[in-house]
Amino acid sequence: MIALDAPAKLTWFLEVTGRRADGYHELRAEMVSLAFGDTLEVDETADYLVIEGAPHLAADETNLVSRALALVGRRAGVRVIKRIPTGGGLGGGSADAAAILRWAGGVDAAAALSLGADVPFCLVGGRALVEGVGERVTPLAFEARRVTLLLSDIAIDTTRVFRAYDELIARGVRPTGRNHLEAAATLVEPRLARTLAWARERFGEVTLAGSGSTMFVDSHVDPERATWREEGPVGPVRVVQTTTTPEAPTTYLPAARR
Repeated sequence: MIALDAPAKLTWFLEVTGRRADGYHELRAEMVSLAFGDTLEVDETADYLVIEGAPHLAADETNLVSRALALVGRRAGVRVIKRIPTGGGLGGGSADAAAILRWAGGVDAAAALSLGADVPFCLVGGRALVEGVGERVTPLAFEARRVTLLLSDIAIDTTRVFRAYDELIARGVRPTGRNHLEAAATLVEPRLARTLAWARERFGEVTLAGSGSTMFVDSHVDPERATWREEGPVGPVRVVQTTTTPEAPTTYLPAARR
């Protein structure tokens, strides 16, 4: 039994640069890996998938872990300990799939992209400029950064966010700023708009992470605590202070006995 780290990805900035003929959007974004993420315990002698911490996720062939195993033609027993929230914009499923791909020896960007737009970056990790629909990943020099994550229970569907973005464009509204998808995401989920306004009043300069519900601050907001909960306007918000990390790990440790 070995343990694989699946670091969350954080979209530092995101620009929508165009839309292709097939309907997919072209992006330009800086992404970084975090010292916060899921853990996968892999038994190379077995064949199962168990997910802890996210009971709503299907543990079947549609799960990205199962799809990653199928892509590389491998079988294994995998226990996923989830910490990355679903629909939060931190690439949780992609991070898990990338961990499996690294364990199996890796694949090229095109194969990784077949699992999802964030998988090519998660496979490389560290800090990178990501362009196209996610397939062009240009590594950048690592920068140690402190980050405060604000995690709510709101899950946002990426497809709906891009649809709302297109509707804004059709109305003559062209989103700008650090995250071009913020206006669309808050239209899709009004609770996010209320939570984002509360977070900015509470913590100052707060950025939305990609198309999900996670918000973040470019620093640690409290040097005395690592994680805690606050009561937001529509429910609890979990605050996690973490840091950026270099490229994705390629060596694995024996899993701790449970």
